[in-house]
Amino acid sequence: MDHLATASLTSLWDEVSGTQTDPDLWVVIATLVAALAVVVPRGLWRIARNAITIAHEGGHGLVALLTGRTLTGITLHSDTSGLTVSRGKPHGLGMIMTAVSGYTAPPLLGLGGAALLASGRITLLLWLATALLVALLVMVRNAYGVLTVVLTGATFVLVSWLAGPQVQAAFAYAVVWFLLLGGVRPAFELQAKRARGGAGDSDADQLARLTHAPAGVWFFLFHAVSLCSLIGGGRWLLEL
Repeated sequence: MDHLATASLTSLWDEVSGTQTDPDLWVVIATLVAALAVVVPRGLWRIARNAITIAHEGGHGLVALLTGRTLTGITLHSDTSGLTVSRGKPHGLGMIMTAVSGYTAPPLLGLGGAALLASGRITLLLWLATALLVALLVMVRNAYGVLTVVLTGATFVLVSWLAGPQVQAAFAYAVVWFLLLGGVRPAFELQAKRARGGAGDSDADQLARLTHAPAGVWFFLFHAVSLCSLIGGGRWLLEL
């Protein structure tokens, strides 16, 4: 029995850590078009932006833990806003890194996903994404947040376990394109909202208070990270 269990685990690990066949170029381009069709129109974006918020708040939470802060909880709201609460010094590098990680998390996740896909590790990407969602679920503190994370995670589980290799590849590429493209839009939206007098306590404003550098400096960082991730990740996905 132990031998069978060990063999099964070994086989599972080989499947997860191994490489899979890259999809045809037309599939990569089709998933790019599909991601654009979700990110650009206002109506679809208002729904899909919930996934970007999951990545955004997850970025805050992960970096808070990595910098030694105590993560208290994460809430995700139906208007696609979110809040991550952590305890620790209200200033210093840990607090700065935690504040920076929100708007930079989705494009950087997309860039990491593009690197995995470029190396043919489609299954590993799907499993890592599922594991991150499960870890995030533990810290979510409101019903809507639990619902959105569970539905997102369930989608990854169903694709990972039930779909064939071609469907898995198309899904993985669509997700990564969405993170890369969807990671660009929120910082521009926030900048426009601030120009209209709203979002006075945004991540950029918090960073301005923490560092005494203008909020514009942090917007430049958000834009630079998202656009560079899109360019770099796009080259990997298209194998340019």
